[in-house]
Amino acid sequence: MKWLRFAHEGKTGFGVLDGDTVVVHDGDMFGSATPTGERIADTAIQWLTPCVPGKMIGLWNNFRAAAEKNGWAIPSEPLYFLKAASSFCAHHQPILAPQSCDGRVIYEGELAIVIGRTASRITEAEAPAHIFGYTCANDVTAMELIQRDPGFPQWARAKSFDTFGVFGPVIETGFDPGQGEVVVLLNGRERQRYPLADMIFPPARLVSLISQDMTLHPGDVILCGTSLGVLPMKPGTAVEVVIEGIGKLSNEYRATV
Repeated sequence: MKWLRFAHEGKTGFGVLDGDTVVVHDGDMFGSATPTGERIADTAIQWLTPCVPGKMIGLWNNFRAAAEKNGWAIPSEPLYFLKAASSFCAHHQPILAPQSCDGRVIYEGELAIVIGRTASRITEAEAPAHIFGYTCANDVTAMELIQRDPGFPQWARAKSFDTFGVFGPVIETGFDPGQGEVVVLLNGRERQRYPLADMIFPPARLVSLISQDMTLHPGDVILCGTSLGVLPMKPGTAVEVVIEGIGKLSNEYRATV
């Protein structure tokens, strides 16, 4: 099932995407949700982020091909950072260039895990029951800012500008992360294509290990990291993150007026 959140005629709601129609639901997406009987064409809605995470956790160096090419050691535990809630950006919303710093802004097409049940210190075997589903993500980064001050890497700032936490359009509950691949298109031209099976820490292991450090709540999002093919964006660039079986996350990178 493909779950989404939307705005329509001044109201917000959630439902399931059935072809090109939203089947509106009532209740709790992560609990008891029931159809209301209302159906809305997806062309009539404004897409919202498919959930509202309490936190977004991003992985660095989680793909073997990228580690090998860049000379990075295979990590013994997940290497992660947090993105601010104010950075969240939905399908079809613009990604805005930051005004407070210049330099390259890059896209990072990724698979994202959406938590469905509270998880604290769970085992890897227990983790799948705590995963609600998966979505597409673009972990936008002001790349040169990270190492601008050699005494203090600025991961949080570089990753958390407004609109830099892009995810959607839907949460697919039936996706098999071991079989898919991530494709990124810039202005229709393929720039990334990599298999999800190349992950160092696959989703169930990630959820288990991160839950040893912090409690994960329904709606929290974990970005699984990216692989080869990351490049800077120029204002006016259309960026699409495509994962077959989930959908296509489409945004435009724009200069801030």
